[in-house]
Amino acid sequence: MNTITTLSFPGLGIGEFDVNAIAFTLFGKLEVRWYGILITLGIVLAILYAIWRGKRNENIVFDHYIDLSFYTVFSGVVGARLYYVLTTLDTGSYKSFLDVIAIWNGGLGIYGGIIGGIIGLFVGCKIKKLPWKKVFDTVGPGVMLAQAIGRWGNFFNGECYGSEIGSTTTFDFFTAKINLPSGEGSLLHALRMGVFPSDFSDRVMLYFHPTFFYEFFWNVVGFILINVFYKHKKFDGQIAVLYLSWYGLGRVFVEGFRSDSLYIPGTQIRISQFVGALCFLVGAIYLLVVFILRRAGKKVPALEVYTPAPVEKKTSGKPFWKKVETKQNVNASAETTEAPAEKQEAAEESVEIKEEEANGNPD
Repeated sequence: MNTITTLSFPGLGIGEFDVNAIAFTLFGKLEVRWYGILITLGIVLAILYAIWRGKRNENIVFDHYIDLSFYTVFSGVVGARLYYVLTTLDTGSYKSFLDVIAIWNGGLGIYGGIIGGIIGLFVGCKIKKLPWKKVFDTVGPGVMLAQAIGRWGNFFNGECYGSEIGSTTTFDFFTAKINLPSGEGSLLHALRMGVFPSDFSDRVMLYFHPTFFYEFFWNVVGFILINVFYKHKKFDGQIAVLYLSWYGLGRVFVEGFRSDSLYIPGTQIRISQFVGALCFLVGAIYLLVVFILRRAGKKVPALEVYTPAPVEKKTSGKPFWKKVETKQNVNASAETTEAPAEKQEAAEESVEIKEEEANGNPD
């Protein structure tokens, strides 16, 4: 697999340059790729964002998010890889189990990651007895930030660019093909990305839609807008719905420029475009219905106050040196316990002697 790709962005004044998918090599054998580094960075930043947002707005403490991250990240990665593998089985790329799990070579389906992450996060909230809608609100924007960062992993891999740009370019809106002007002077022409495809020996640079950048930009804008809106949210779960709706809408348009889309079997409908449209429609309809019901004074979802359960202090024994000391002083403790009883008997004998002397009955 070729790890170096020659790119250019002439419309932005950036000439030819090489990008290497491999960041560095460990022990002379283990290749560490930019894709893995950036995906990991995105996950870490998403967790840190959720921790910050949970403490600031939802009264959910740090420890809970650390626990939830194990459920979410694991199920999200499994879901993303499973989604990609199941939709590319016909390529014959999987000769062994190692090929199936080789995420370091790329190949993660974002919607599979979202679905897997949602399942893992929901299960984690139920186990931890946390308000899952509030947790989803804190996690959604962080996931959008992680997606934006992860797209640069596609850039270093030299993948996920769109269809070729000529004097016109084709945008696929589901099964409809729309021709857009992309000649000199247009925005699409300015943003075009030059690529030397590895299967072309004559080194003719071709120009494509930088769809990784389109999605990066869309996610950054969405992250900013949702953060601005967060303090104005009207009910728990609203931020999570806004995230799914915003990302779904953007994916409908970005996917229409892609040249490597996966299709629903037997159709010309791109899977990611269909799922994106579904997320947007369901989310938009839900938000609209809640808005209408609220205006009509009907009972609608609301913000709930979450009060975390008091943390029980651990009373699990003393340090080992104190335990040893306690064992050594068992007899001393017993003697100390017996001392008051002996004093009591001596006092009673003294009282009896004094009474006998008072009555004139000396022994």
